[in-house]
Amino acid sequence: MSFSAEVRDELSRQEPACEYCDLATLAALARVCGTLSLAGSGRYRLQIATETGAVARTMIGLTHKILKLKTEFTVRRSVLHKVRNYLIALPDQPDLAKALVLLGILDRQGNLVRGVPHHVVARPCCKLAYIRGALIAGGFIADPRGDFHLEIAVQGEEFARALADLIGSLGVPARVNARRGAFAVYIKSAEDIKRLLETVGASRSVAEIDEARSVKSVKNDVNRRVNAELANQTRSAGAAQRQLELIAELEARGLRDGLPQALEDFCRLREAHPDLSLRDLGELADPPLSKSALYHRVLRLEKLLDS
Repeated sequence: MSFSAEVRDELSRQEPACEYCDLATLAALARVCGTLSLAGSGRYRLQIATETGAVARTMIGLTHKILKLKTEFTVRRSVLHKVRNYLIALPDQPDLAKALVLLGILDRQGNLVRGVPHHVVARPCCKLAYIRGALIAGGFIADPRGDFHLEIAVQGEEFARALADLIGSLGVPARVNARRGAFAVYIKSAEDIKRLLETVGASRSVAEIDEARSVKSVKNDVNRRVNAELANQTRSAGAAQRQLELIAELEARGLRDGLPQALEDFCRLREAHPDLSLRDLGELADPPLSKSALYHRVLRLEKLLDS
């Protein structure tokens, strides 16, 4: 099961905080993944297509519980993508038009509601239930072991911006982006994604995000240390090679035989251990010498060649 599916499943099992919360969840489900069609004058058909079992289960359960309407349910299997497609339809029936007004899909004049219906999200708990329903219906949450990203795919720019504002009212900034004729309400900050999921009740999913962030932090720290060590080794190897070239040039010029004992000791030590850093080389000296002391000896050798 993908991380998105886990989050959707967890959210679909949340208990309502008040008697109207289930209506808010159902309204969001119908609005985000539903298609409304006219079946004649004043006659409608609402159809919800989804690949997510949590959406199908929640949609059917709440429709029967709240609206008391008849539903048609079909399961199809996609041979190409090897997934199930769930099709839930509310066919034309006596109380469907009233139900569409109650859900905030139509207004009392029979016009489509473009934004988020105010009467559905009037209470703070119903606002959370509506956002929860939108996440269940169209939410995608990237696996937290990779990049952090959350988005809700919706139809209609006005609705997308209204939903982003609704999420923003929780203190979680959300943005809107056009996507191939549709719109995505998205959040990219890991902290904001956590805050939103915590607020709507996905505590188990938040714990998974925290664990993934901890693992990612450890891996990043290890990678930084390894890269730094490799860089140090590369620098040390380059410096050691230059020192060997310096010693070879002193010898070629006939200056090696007249070196002071301290410089001669350094040359022999470097020739014996061509791969060590100055720090490690100093530990082999007798008595041991600091990196700074050996570096000054290198400078003295360079001055001999410059003179």
